[in-house]
Amino acid sequence: MGDYFERIVDLDVTAADAQASAERMIDWMVSRGWLLRETSREAMYSLHVDEGYVAGPAWAEIARNGDVDRMPAPVAVTVGRNAHYGGQGEIAPADAKCPSCGATTVIIDYPQAWEADPAVWQPFSAAIDAWRDSGAGAVACTSCDTTSPITDWRWPWGFALGALAFDFWGWPPLTDEFVAEFTARLGHRVDHHTGKF
Repeated sequence: MGDYFERIVDLDVTAADAQASAERMIDWMVSRGWLLRETSREAMYSLHVDEGYVAGPAWAEIARNGDVDRMPAPVAVTVGRNAHYGGQGEIAPADAKCPSCGATTVIIDYPQAWEADPAVWQPFSAAIDAWRDSGAGAVACTSCDTTSPITDWRWPWGFALGALAFDFWGWPPLTDEFVAEFTARLGHRVDHHTGKF
């Protein structure tokens, strides 16, 4: 048992522009009847916000196999630099790929280990904390020795860094068409993953 969410994270928006982008996207979804301006805390468990926007009368248009008799939970909008975890809990990503040379740094050596190697994860974790606090954090690649911004590193599915995220709590799977249009309207790269609380 648990509560599930589907998340879209804007990977490129700046912290300064995130609020305006969030408002623009909410305006668009409200105008289409997919969301209401009304907010609720019920059945919403996002880590960074306490309430979300209630599903609108046309919500089923953007969900596959939407049961119109069962309303989904709210859509949480997280504004601000954060690490976004899929799956269940805040588990470190399995690896990170260098944006300069493409080498992969293994953080969790599945199936031999089920937790992050502290020595490997520490530089990434410290850079994420620095980015969250100041907007700048970097890690040196152990293969090519190039230092790159933490936001340029490539992560596996289910982990993303971004200043704007939308969590659809308890919704049936979103349609591919909606995700594509959502991404186009944001105008940035996104990470699209699911998770469980």
